[in-house]
Amino acid sequence: MDLISQFGCETKNREGQKPMRLESLIRKSLKLQVHKVISVNRRKDGILEARIGLKGRRKPRCGSCGRKAEGTRGRMGERRWKDLFVLSEPLEIVYTPYRVECSHCGVRVERVEWAGKWARVTRPLACAVARMARKQNWQEVARYFRLSWKTVIGVVRWAVRWGLRKRKLKTLHYLGMDEVSRSKGHRYMSLFYDLERKMLLKVTQNRTIDSAKAFFRWLGKRRAGSIRAVCMDMWKPYLEAVREGAKKAIVVFDRFHLVVHLNTAVDLVRREMWHGMRGPKREAFKKTRYLWLKKPSNLREDERLRLNTLLRENLPVVRAYLLKESFQKFWNYNYKGPARKYLRRWFWMATHSRLKPMRDFAWLVRRHEEGILAWIDLGISNGALEGMANKIKTTAKRAYGFRTPEHYELAIYHTCANLPLPTGG
Repeated sequence: MDLISQFGCETKNREGQKPMRLESLIRKSLKLQVHKVISVNRRKDGILEARIGLKGRRKPRCGSCGRKAEGTRGRMGERRWKDLFVLSEPLEIVYTPYRVECSHCGVRVERVEWAGKWARVTRPLACAVARMARKQNWQEVARYFRLSWKTVIGVVRWAVRWGLRKRKLKTLHYLGMDEVSRSKGHRYMSLFYDLERKMLLKVTQNRTIDSAKAFFRWLGKRRAGSIRAVCMDMWKPYLEAVREGAKKAIVVFDRFHLVVHLNTAVDLVRREMWHGMRGPKREAFKKTRYLWLKKPSNLREDERLRLNTLLRENLPVVRAYLLKESFQKFWNYNYKGPARKYLRRWFWMATHSRLKPMRDFAWLVRRHEEGILAWIDLGISNGALEGMANKIKTTAKRAYGFRTPEHYELAIYHTCANLPLPTGG
């Protein structure tokens, strides 16, 4: 039975105004101009079915360029598009598109107003899926809207491409470069970030020199020439790509990564000492790893008391800990001259400490001294980018991983790049 006859097709659009017919509600939702809703019926399986037709003598448009067609050459087979629920029941749009003659493109399938090319869901439904996919894992989104997982992937891909086209990029002054792990086996994605505006610019697969060069090619010579500084870790391929792609930029080595290298050196000293210990001393040093790595201000009272007791021992890890804490004073300097002198004094102490991990770290600092000292003048770091990397890891964990690198890349753009979302029109 026709649903228009069954329900009287009337829904109130605003209080006090004339009741709206169900077909008019669907027409307004899909923003139909060239087409109209012919009928709305309920199938035996409970799905509402809205049949669409051309309005009067309106000419259909070319599916490629959007121009009005000069004529038609018959019709294609019947096609269906899923739409948002109506009356708490799923709705399908049914239409048989024309093959049209376009003066510019030749013979093409006509453009439909309610969906994109090759899409099998309407734009209002696609927009709802895209909004929900930013907060939920895609499998849950598919279950909620009764779609296949591949359909959700297609919608996210469409939303990301639309957002990348519509976003407005301003002049780039401070660039952050980092990587995030994609899967086991040292597989990474490279992230490029506008530190000034806290905006993700681009994601590339791998962390090779080619992936970094691909970013600068995408950026272009003019925009790359406006970069004043690049903050990054001490990964050699990134450094080579920056020196080639942004020659005027000052390289600043990220404070966060430098501290990670320092903590790793301290922990290596602790491990070597631990493996050589025996008897009561070994028991005393059990579960002390984070005592040596934490900032003193973050220690609890019981941890502070235990650390003070351990510092009285003349042990390699104590020397490493004191070197670590003395290095932190470098970040308090405001001028390069005194900072350089302090760094050189610390280098001498570390290289004469008879601790191989600390010597290795000291030489790492010496090789990258200018990039570390650049922090004194600019004071930029990849802290915001590290926060984004944690958000990306949470997204991957929520989805229990992604099947392909492309899907992971789409997820990063969709959840972290703050791209504009498409509207239903």
